[in-house]
Amino acid sequence: MANKLTRLFTLILCISPVIFAHASDNQPLTSDAEMTEPLGLSQTAVIGKQGEQVNPTAALSGIQKAAILSPLTAHTAKYNVFYGSIELGVANYRLPATDSGFYSYHFDSDVSLFILSDQRHLKSEFTLEDGKLVPFRYIHERTGTGSDYTEQTAFAKAQQFIHTIYKQEALKLPYEEKVFDPLMVQLQFRMDLAANIRPLDYKMVKEKEVDDYQFRVLGKEKVIIESGTYDTVKVEVVRDSTKRQTFFWMAPDLAYLPVRLSHFSKGSKQLDIQLASYQFEQALPPMTPVLIDGPEHEGSAALDKLVADAENDAGISESELDNIKQLATD
Repeated sequence: MANKLTRLFTLILCISPVIFAHASDNQPLTSDAEMTEPLGLSQTAVIGKQGEQVNPTAALSGIQKAAILSPLTAHTAKYNVFYGSIELGVANYRLPATDSGFYSYHFDSDVSLFILSDQRHLKSEFTLEDGKLVPFRYIHERTGTGSDYTEQTAFAKAQQFIHTIYKQEALKLPYEEKVFDPLMVQLQFRMDLAANIRPLDYKMVKEKEVDDYQFRVLGKEKVIIESGTYDTVKVEVVRDSTKRQTFFWMAPDLAYLPVRLSHFSKGSKQLDIQLASYQFEQALPPMTPVLIDGPEHEGSAALDKLVADAENDAGISESELDNIKQLATD
């Protein structure tokens, strides 16, 4: 029975490949003394080439090129994780500065409920080539209630293979272009939002499989949470069914840093992740206006009402709480 609640903790990290789809190794946060290196001429030239491919008739300015690269600015971000109105714990992201073109993105989380616990330490290593992030190595370590395990993936581009080990089971997959790991894909997603690239469609290697995720920008919204008020764009995970809905609110002024994530199942909020604090190590450039995709279905107004109703009743019912307590004691 406890495995059911452990799966809830797994959901916190895997529910979206863009926000809490893994990350980190257990190292201290970047010190204030570390400063981000200015964008190199070669990097801005690469981004300019990417922008011309998206819209060949429009030459990007230096500010636009810098905006597309801005998610790679060294930064830290801390999030509070909730299940309904119950706070489960925290999650932290860290992207240190680099002057070599080789990046290392980190994430750690520590969540618990009653006697159950889940800790994750993840790290993604990658490079920037031709305006796209190219994965090199990914490590995911999980400890806590239930079985501990490690997932490791090596992207051998030269050999055209992806080597992955999950729960001590190894598998070799054919190498594909534009395949990411579940952590660094978040940064590519933010870069694509800044560049107004469509479609927002991503493949990633997770648990010995290659999963495909699609996203849609619904519109602009102002988000008010404990850490502040943010102007955001609202993004949804595209699914065939409306039984499950996952939404992100991302702040363009913060290089499209996620501000909030909410997951709904049958109209009831089950997971809420909110930005608690952040720090960028250099000033960010202004963003170009974001391209709005809009809702796919005409019935989106009814869906928005369902989500609003869940927002107003975001607590956990007595029956849900009793069930969770029972899981913890079984």
